[in-house]
Amino acid sequence: MTSKKEESATTGIIIEIIGMHKWFGDFHVLKDINLNVRRQERIVICGPSGSGKSTLIRCINRLEEHQRGRIIVDGIESTNDLKNMEKTRAEVGMVFQHFILFPHLTILENLTLGPIWVRQVPKAKAEETAIYFLEKVHIAEQALKYPGQLSGGQQQRVAIARSLCMRPNVMLFDEPTSALDPEMVKEVLDVMIDLAEEGMTMIVVSHEMGFAKSVAHRVLFMDFGQILEENTPQEFFENPQHERTQLFLSQILH
Repeated sequence: MTSKKEESATTGIIIEIIGMHKWFGDFHVLKDINLNVRRQERIVICGPSGSGKSTLIRCINRLEEHQRGRIIVDGIESTNDLKNMEKTRAEVGMVFQHFILFPHLTILENLTLGPIWVRQVPKAKAEETAIYFLEKVHIAEQALKYPGQLSGGQQQRVAIARSLCMRPNVMLFDEPTSALDPEMVKEVLDVMIDLAEEGMTMIVVSHEMGFAKSVAHRVLFMDFGQILEENTPQEFFENPQHERTQLFLSQILH
C-alpha cells in the first residue's frame, strides 16, 4: 500500500486543497477552496484587499487553522498534530510583507538560527549554507551586518535567503514587495525570478502583474473568500472570464 507521500511524488502534486473553509469568528473568510499545485509550478494569487489571499497561503503551512476540508502538503495532511505541523513547516518556506528579522542578530546569525535549532545542522555547515544562499540573493557581503544597517530591499532578500536555508520544497510569498519603496521592488523580484528559473515550487500573493505575466504558470483571482478565476497568464490578462476579474484588472492595469 502506497503512502500519501509516495502518491504525491507519483502524481506530481505537492499541495492538495480539498473543500477547505475557514472562519474568523462569524466571518467566513475562505469558502470551499479547491486547489492542486504541481511540483515546480509557479502560481500567482491576486485580488482586492480582504479577499482571503494571505489567509489561504497561511493555512497551507498551518500559521492559520482551517475548520473544514483538507490540506495535504507533500503527502502530509495539515492537522493539529504537532509532529505533522512541524514537518509541514520544515518543507514550506514563507516570506512575509515585513521582513521579521531579529534586529540584535547579524544577517548570518538570522540565517543559521532555524537550521541549527530546527534541523540540528552543525553550526559550521549552517554557516556554509547561509553564505551560499546569501550569494544566491546577491548579498553575501552583508553577512556580518545587522538588519538595521540594510535597506528594505536588502532585508527582504535576506528573508528569502533565510527561508531557503531550511531547504524547503515549496516557497510561499505573501506580498513580498508591498512594503518596499518602488526602487527596491525590482531587486526582490529579480531574486524571485532566479528561484523560479531553478524550478522552485512557488505560490505568490502579489499585485506585481508584470511578474505574474512573465513567471507564473497559473494566475488565480480571489474575491469574497473564493477562487473566482484561474488560468494561464496569457488567458487571464487577455481574456478574463469573470466580471469581477475584469473590473479588478481594469483598475490595476493602466
